[in-house]
Amino acid sequence: DKGCLPPSLATLPLLCSHFLQSGVRAHLRDLNEPLIDHAEGQFFLNEAFKIIMEEVLSNGTDIKQKVCEWKEPEELALLLDLGVRETGEPRDKLLQRVRDVAKYSIKTSHPHFFNQQYGGVDYHSLAGRFLTEALNTNLFTYEVAPVFVLMENEVLRGLRQLVGWTEGDGIFCPGGSTSNMYAMNLARYQRFPQVKSQGVWALPRLSIFTSPESHYSVKKSAAFLGIGLDNVIFVKVDDRGRMIPEDLDEKIELSKSQDAVPFLVSCTSGTTVQGGFDPLEHIADICDKHKLWMHVDACWGGSVLFSKKHRHLMKGVDRANSVAWNPHKMLVAGLQCSALLLKDTTNLLKQCHSANATYLFQQDKFYDVNLDIGDKSVQCSRKVDCLKLWLMWKAVGSTGLEERVDKAFIHARYLVEQMKKREGFQLLSMVISYILHKPDFVNVCFWFVPPSLRGKEGTEDYQEKLAKVAPVIKERMMKQGTMMVGYQPLGNKVNFFRVTVFSPLLSQKDMDFFLDEIERLGKDL
Repeated sequence: DKGCLPPSLATLPLLCSHFLQSGVRAHLRDLNEPLIDHAEGQFFLNEAFKIIMEEVLSNGTDIKQKVCEWKEPEELALLLDLGVRETGEPRDKLLQRVRDVAKYSIKTSHPHFFNQQYGGVDYHSLAGRFLTEALNTNLFTYEVAPVFVLMENEVLRGLRQLVGWTEGDGIFCPGGSTSNMYAMNLARYQRFPQVKSQGVWALPRLSIFTSPESHYSVKKSAAFLGIGLDNVIFVKVDDRGRMIPEDLDEKIELSKSQDAVPFLVSCTSGTTVQGGFDPLEHIADICDKHKLWMHVDACWGGSVLFSKKHRHLMKGVDRANSVAWNPHKMLVAGLQCSALLLKDTTNLLKQCHSANATYLFQQDKFYDVNLDIGDKSVQCSRKVDCLKLWLMWKAVGSTGLEERVDKAFIHARYLVEQMKKREGFQLLSMVISYILHKPDFVNVCFWFVPPSLRGKEGTEDYQEKLAKVAPVIKERMMKQGTMMVGYQPLGNKVNFFRVTVFSPLLSQKDMDFFLDEIERLGKDL
């Protein structure tokens, strides 16, 4: 009722109509044009790639350049100008953003990045990662990802053959933690399939067995799946971090006597810190005896299966029910590349995880619907992680990957040999293998004892002072940008360094630099 409105508001509907009509006329042409200018977008992408090649793949792998440009959080936030705004920025400013992100990020491909169990670069794999991003598809049905459904199946088949299985199942997961959680869920579902419909209230109290040096994802998975941290039972380990089978058997019997139902043993091939390999053959005997699911977390150590010299470390893995393996670690396939491998041939993975979404997994499609693999996963959207490994494997072959594994062992042994020739380097483990300069794997754990503490091992405050050495050296190397290596305590052992050597970019000169740099950074402490 216009009579109830002030004069200015009475004309509002007319004004709105006028502006809408004129706006539509003015923008009719825009509606027929895409919002993205392909020519401009491709020019920007080419320029951004030049920056990536220069800053990340040239400077970022040059030993003369820094591993990192350390900045405190407040300063870094200001440098990057992280806030987003209503309007976009011009091309030159965006390209500077790309350069800044590259400049201030950690150069994980640098030969002196020893900080984590990933690093280095394989250029074939990197090409696969670029192609994966450009194609931007979802690995759930054959109709949207025909190439990658077939490729993933073939890559998983190749990995299973290395384990020793002629058939089975598997899936690429978003990280080894998820692979371990899947294995736990599958083991529970196989034993108690009613859990899928009725939930955990319908189950007895369950128990899981693992070592205290296993990956923390075992505990996280138990909590996430409703099994409970109190029902994760830790088995004793020897001085190299390997599970003791006799203690495992005793703890399973004890758990049964306390009215719990053991259902899973989670072994480790390549523990995170010490690089220990659980004795799989003996553990398999115990799992057979008690009818338990045997899972092997080989995220770190699984790649020894490529090596004729070192695959003995995983003897008995073919007797496992499931194996988690991260080729993005020792094989340098690039983050992320994590496979869960199964011996099962009954389609357990799909039975356990499927929800039968009819908008995706129609059963009357014109092709074989068994190629729609998405219901094996708890995810809907699932990234393609097989291409990077497939392209790298195609490029260098199994023999090339074997050579990388063997060379990593050579570097680790060289490092131990050189440490024994220098003052101040004290190995965490002094078992026979280390005395012979032959560490079990490619983890080398050690303390650096500065001159001021040498010969004072028996004093009251020695351990307290030694614990402070690694954090200070780490701070100095980060702020100077010369290299990166991790440290940690373990049980009653105070902070020590853990260096992992596996990047195909490494040489013995880098091993010598590592030792020289630790000495330089810590000699005055």
